[in-house]
Amino acid sequence: MPIASRVNIVPLDFDDDELLGNMSSSISQAFQIPTRIVPMDIRLDMGRNRQRDQLNSTWVLSQLLSQSLNNSDKILGITVHDLYTPILTYLFGEAELGGRAAVVSTYRFRDELYGLPANKDNLEKRIEKEAVHELGHTFGLVHCLNFDCVMHASTYIEEFDYKTNSFCPLCVSLLDERTNT
Repeated sequence: MPIASRVNIVPLDFDDDELLGNMSSSISQAFQIPTRIVPMDIRLDMGRNRQRDQLNSTWVLSQLLSQSLNNSDKILGITVHDLYTPILTYLFGEAELGGRAAVVSTYRFRDELYGLPANKDNLEKRIEKEAVHELGHTFGLVHCLNFDCVMHASTYIEEFDYKTNSFCPLCVSLLDERTNT
């Protein structure tokens, strides 16, 4: 029996329905559990650091958990806002290791940020990888040394683009151990 009954995807100032649908399908396929889009009324301005013009990702996780009604579901917030923690300048996403909540941002996945023309395909591939990566952490997976594995740590967009959207055999084995009894 799976550890989670489903993944609830929570759009946070995010309105790209096509990307949400594709990400939902990727998550469902990666973890073999259903997903659904669940709106939540979270006032993001409360977690915004105005000096940095960024959103505190740890604060977002706490808000997702406080509004979640089902303790067996995983929760994934998705936003367009740049994320940070007090000790990191920026991050692509954050998750509770072995917990229930994760958050990802499209902000640093936009090619325009790197002086390139907008590319929706790149954005979609990157956010799908990041969603699976962060949810992998909620299932107890840590960063993988395999450069191709979706669980490989990525600090820069070039590293991110190199890895695949799949788990390596070792991570598949660990995920199976954690999700099946």
